[in-house]
Amino acid sequence: MTQAKTPVEPSNEEVATAHRQGGHVRTIGRGMAYVLLLIAALAALVMIVVPMATGSQTYTVLTNSMAPKYAPGTFLVVKPAPFAELQVGDIITYQIESGKPGVVSHRITAVTTEQSGARVLTTKGDNNSLADADPVQEPQVKGKLLYAVPYVGFAANAVGQGRAIILPTIAVGLIGFGALSMIRGAVEKKRTKRPARHAARHGQ
Repeated sequence: MTQAKTPVEPSNEEVATAHRQGGHVRTIGRGMAYVLLLIAALAALVMIVVPMATGSQTYTVLTNSMAPKYAPGTFLVVKPAPFAELQVGDIITYQIESGKPGVVSHRITAVTTEQSGARVLTTKGDNNSLADADPVQEPQVKGKLLYAVPYVGFAANAVGQGRAIILPTIAVGLIGFGALSMIRGAVEKKRTKRPARHAARHGQ
């Protein structure tokens, strides 16, 4: 004849240890949610909000002509600027051929005036030994570099032509996920505090 085993109740110390471990997991989860939310907010700010607010266009460096500072994969935010205000040292993005979509981003090395009186720019890649062959005229210029972010350009290029819609959607999704995780963490924190207060009142 077999005897039924009596279930062993966990000790107070074991219960407390389990609560502490659960608390550590929740703390780590909330920390990851905060980090994710911060990354999403920064990504949205850098890649979407600022370009839209300043009327800028975004480009990705594809060659080594501006390396090492602006290596391939660098995300460029280029803001329109008055042609007359561009000066030596500025990095500009301009059409290789006026009216055609191909562009390049190089540094201005000289500003000169043609016989016709037109102002033109001489440009050169920082990593190139020679200046660009043809002077840059006003209609070619798309704008002046506002800021650059390393590596991000490849991610932007990966989503292709739809990035104007896809990137904001991803950013909003990440921000929403981070906010939801923080709210969930706050609710769980309140739930864990209630049993502790109840136990304290009853001397447990």
